[in-house]
Amino acid sequence: MRQSRIYTSQALLTADSIELEGPASHYLTRVLRLSEGDSLVVFNGDGRNYSAEISGVRNKLVQVRLLKSKKPGNESPLKINLVQAICRGERMDYVLQKATELGVFSIQPLKSQRVEVRLDENRQAKRMAHWQGVVISACEQSGRALVPEVKTPLSLPEWMISAVESPRLVLDPLAENSLSDLSVALDAISILVGPEGGFTDEEMAKARINDVMPVSLGPRVLRTETAGPAAIAILQAKTGGF
Repeated sequence: MRQSRIYTSQALLTADSIELEGPASHYLTRVLRLSEGDSLVVFNGDGRNYSAEISGVRNKLVQVRLLKSKKPGNESPLKINLVQAICRGERMDYVLQKATELGVFSIQPLKSQRVEVRLDENRQAKRMAHWQGVVISACEQSGRALVPEVKTPLSLPEWMISAVESPRLVLDPLAENSLSDLSVALDAISILVGPEGGFTDEEMAKARINDVMPVSLGPRVLRTETAGPAAIAILQAKTGGF
């Protein structure tokens, strides 16, 4: 039987006892109906799973005793940074969830000319907290002990200046080169995915000037929330991540 996995932001050391945060405690006791003596796995994003046992419940908060830890060994050998044009609501959540399940290393939300979502400072902070929560939930489900970082949104010019990964690829249905034909012998890569309607001609020209290579995913045009996960799956298959 598969053990329940729960995330905590606390530092974790074996032989320690910790008290889980309110939402985690509520989920364990009210949703999963776990109680004293039941086992679970706790992780905090440091790359290790911590086997644990519920030692008690006090003031509706769950106390757990950490027993041992180990690395799950399920991380990809390729560090994929998904540079995703921001899309609306559930579509962005879908991208984050599936990219995490597929082994993405980090996610860079992107503002471009055809992105319709507008985020002021306050709304952006709330969105980023929500997006990181989606990623954490996907890690709980998929067994990952490393939590991908959701980076602060950047404009396309800001990203092209700041990004250091090599190579950098942009998905383009009109590109001559196919991602599946690309030789991948490296440890890091960035995949740039445009919004609904794609990047403008001006944006694509700037990407090429900045050594961002266009690649296609095949003869069909995919939606923005489908393209990123599809590209990650191709790269994982080519580099042993599957």
